[in-house]
Amino acid sequence: MTTPAATKKSSVPKTVWDLIFTLLIPILILSPNILGSGVSVANLMGGGTGGNVRAYLIAALIPVAYVAWDILVNRNVSPVALLGGAAALVSGALAFWYVDGFWYAVKDSARSYLTAIFAFVSIATAYPMFRIFLDAASIAESPEHRASTQVVMRDPGVARALVQATLVFGLVDVLGGVVNSVANYHIVVAKFGTDAFNAQVAQANAVMRVPGLAVSLIGAGVGFWLVQRAVTARYGAGASLLEPEKLTARLQETGER
Repeated sequence: MTTPAATKKSSVPKTVWDLIFTLLIPILILSPNILGSGVSVANLMGGGTGGNVRAYLIAALIPVAYVAWDILVNRNVSPVALLGGAAALVSGALAFWYVDGFWYAVKDSARSYLTAIFAFVSIATAYPMFRIFLDAASIAESPEHRASTQVVMRDPGVARALVQATLVFGLVDVLGGVVNSVANYHIVVAKFGTDAFNAQVAQANAVMRVPGLAVSLIGAGVGFWLVQRAVTARYGAGASLLEPEKLTARLQETGER
């Protein structure tokens, strides 16, 4: 007999669902020949320019619907989830901006550019974006451990590192957006509303999604390294934001709790 725990373990990871709804399904919808079947969503939607536009909109709005569903069903109202939801809504709204060529390349990277702007603006506040990320990550911790994390992030040296991490994250997002824009400018060369345009959009998404994710992870990784380096310099080699129990013990040793 399968136990509930075993069933839960065998469930599909959320990352897989993310890729299915934000990458695989949109690519299939945009394809002029789904898996070599001779069928396309554009033809099913009436064909011609109208069918291609409708297929394009469906492909663009499915990720938005998925993100909204994820937030509502899982009741995930963390700052990170809300930022992702806002970015998805912006992408969905921009889907109705019917452009091709240079402006499509800019539009496809709008999420990266807007995230970078948010990061740069947040640097001037008491809560730079990287602090928001780390604060959201500590929500599931016990009140004592969460309080320890807050004490550490208020330390002047760690606070400076949070600003530096946010700056790095924003700059990396700008770099990722520029690379994505250049790639889209060279791949998506057809006119909007044509079979070729939808196919090229699908190709660009397939080519750039993994590298784009990798660039974001690099930015997050470098940012976390900067913050962790500051934590170690201030509280010693045993202190780590990833181990709140040790962090609490170290604060108790130094009398900061």
